[in-house]
Amino acid sequence: QVQLVESGGGLVQPGGSLRLSCVASGSPFSSYYMSWYRQAPGKERELVAGIDEIDGRTKYADSVKGRFTIFRDNDKNTVYLQMNSLKVEDTAVYYCHAENINTRNWGQGTQVTVSS
Repeated sequence: QVQLVESGGGLVQPGGSLRLSCVASGSPFSSYYMSWYRQAPGKERELVAGIDEIDGRTKYADSVKGRFTIFRDNDKNTVYLQMNSLKVEDTAVYYCHAENINTRNWGQGTQVTVSS
């Protein structure tokens, strides 16, 4: 099992930036495929970005491609989501997710609100 703790959410204006962090503990971090999901009120949880555990290949939702970047620092057991050019529609609770062959783990989420 891996425990995940997100941080970095907050209130920003449209066009602003935030960096989310997810610190993992309790299991070898480098063996997990890491991803970020988000869930807005009244909507389904959706995959935002993912990064694999082998060579750092990434994928992104079309809605955030070119604006968000996922990266990981295995030495710090941390995965990040750099969010630039934020839009009102990016408002959601953002969840860190870790997956391997045996388990899936979720963080508690961090609120991101984009508003003028």
